[in-house]
Amino acid sequence: MRPPAEPAPEGASEPVTTPYVEGVHLQRTDENVREIEALAAVLGQPAGLDGLLGDLKYQARRSRIPARLLGRAVSEAYTWNDYDQRDRQWYPQGISTSADASDTETVEGRRVLVATWYSTGRDGVKRGSRVTFLDLETLEYRHVLLVIPVFDKAGNLTLRPMNIHAGGIVWAGQWLHVAATRRGFVTARVDDIMRVAGDEDRPDEIGVEGRRVASFGHRYVLPVRATYKALTDDGHRKLRYSFASLDRGTDPPAVVAGEYNTGSDISRLARYQLDPDTWQLQTGDDGFSRPLEIDEGGVVQMQGVALAGGRYHATVSHGPFMPGTIYAGASGRLKPKRLALPMGPEDLSYWPSTDMLWSLTEHPRRRWIVAMKRSAFD
Repeated sequence: MRPPAEPAPEGASEPVTTPYVEGVHLQRTDENVREIEALAAVLGQPAGLDGLLGDLKYQARRSRIPARLLGRAVSEAYTWNDYDQRDRQWYPQGISTSADASDTETVEGRRVLVATWYSTGRDGVKRGSRVTFLDLETLEYRHVLLVIPVFDKAGNLTLRPMNIHAGGIVWAGQWLHVAATRRGFVTARVDDIMRVAGDEDRPDEIGVEGRRVASFGHRYVLPVRATYKALTDDGHRKLRYSFASLDRGTDPPAVVAGEYNTGSDISRLARYQLDPDTWQLQTGDDGFSRPLEIDEGGVVQMQGVALAGGRYHATVSHGPFMPGTIYAGASGRLKPKRLALPMGPEDLSYWPSTDMLWSLTEHPRRRWIVAMKRSAFD
């Protein structure tokens, strides 16, 4: 979809073209500064990403199944520990890496992967969503619960889970932008990661009681700072932010978001420019973030998209028992490479220096983190 033309100024012979597309846009809420400071007053100064990476607890491993047997395009494959591999309370969804976060492709001197999970609430307790940081050298990792600190009517600090599907994530500088479907995005800052003392024995509780904090058994929490609320102009169909990735092929970089569809609706992709100084979405004078373009060339059942090598690459799932597909090519002309991935592929992320595409799969006992050569789809 091309940007609309504005009326030509008086005396001009050519119309002026706005760089943005009208119809859908995002509006960032004010930051929860006061609430986050109140939570820090209870928990102590934030541990930040450095503190978290120094306290990784769980051990991932290389897959026992040879990579190529998991998918024709898979070059590397890893899996979570046995508990997270089979857990039905949490499902992995989004993926990004330190290659998105930094020009050096490392954070704190490490190559790191970040994944999102959502809580199914199968046991009657809806735990919201979380992010997981994994060191790609040691394969150690730790889960961090996304939370919303709020003041109740009496002015007391309370804690709520961030109840979103978290289908995609972009790690840009200090910021994590997490796809929140019809809500838009929620955004959190890794410097705000806080340690919760002694909470791991209370997996069914969340809240603040005096100096005691419960966080569904997570030793670390990350408060959400703001939301990019999804808005729609009259006469336009609302965009669902089902997944997201970073496009480093532009200067400044952009966030590519897209929607998952199973029916006959067109699957759209939207590209939002980032502010290189803040790593937030670029905002206009009207306070809105508008897409540079909306592309209607997606495919049904897209779970993730990455722009790399001048081409789109999209993961498509076919349920818990059929291998996944990668579609690749120019907009509107994506061609499938079937049996490319394990069953249940989700979000997608690109690592430029290695020319690798990274994804992960969601189904219990069929959960892998996989890397693929992008050139395999040329």
